[in-house]
Amino acid sequence: MADKVILLDSGYSPFGMRGRIALAEKGVHYEYKDENLQEKSPLLLKSNPVHKKIPVLIRNGKPICESLIIIQYIDEVWNGKSPLFSQDPYERAKARFWADFVDKKIYECGTRIWKTKGDAREQAKMEFLDCLKLLEGELGEKPYFGGNNLGFVDVALVSFACWFYTYETYGNFSIEEECPEIMAWVKRCTEKESVFKSLGDPQKIYESVGLYKKFLGIE
Repeated sequence: MADKVILLDSGYSPFGMRGRIALAEKGVHYEYKDENLQEKSPLLLKSNPVHKKIPVLIRNGKPICESLIIIQYIDEVWNGKSPLFSQDPYERAKARFWADFVDKKIYECGTRIWKTKGDAREQAKMEFLDCLKLLEGELGEKPYFGGNNLGFVDVALVSFACWFYTYETYGNFSIEEECPEIMAWVKRCTEKESVFKSLGDPQKIYESVGLYKKFLGIE
């Protein structure tokens, strides 16, 4: 009997996009349920009663929460295709470290770029670029963070690539100019169908952020 897989997600969430990419890499058929985060569904509240957030992966009625945990679960369950982790324990530990770094720094700094202005925005921009440069150092000359193939850190970070336009526009800077190796890596990743089809439209994300800023009363 085939698994019944459901992904509770929300269109432009970089965290939800991670699950989409990982499932696509594995060739897993699933049902996508887009959540209205202003009126969360009973299924979401039941599946993630602690944080009440997306994404949630539900496999045969059992929910898994938190995007990085979801990616690891997907890799372990559907382990016959496109492994996202090295077999080496040290390399796996490093991958978890950098994915956690992405979660804690890229999202936080990027959000401050569009939510703030003036000196606070400049500080957020500098911190954001510093983080990308550290990631460039970790990438080195490898085509992907996972080596020759898309890996755990690649999935964790590339979900933010479609948000780069928003960060650049509000921050008035160019990632291509500041971190060319990162943008070359983004281009390699988005040549993969699993990534390209899973990411949101950068222009629509920018427009959505503009509307959300008005809703929050941020100018």
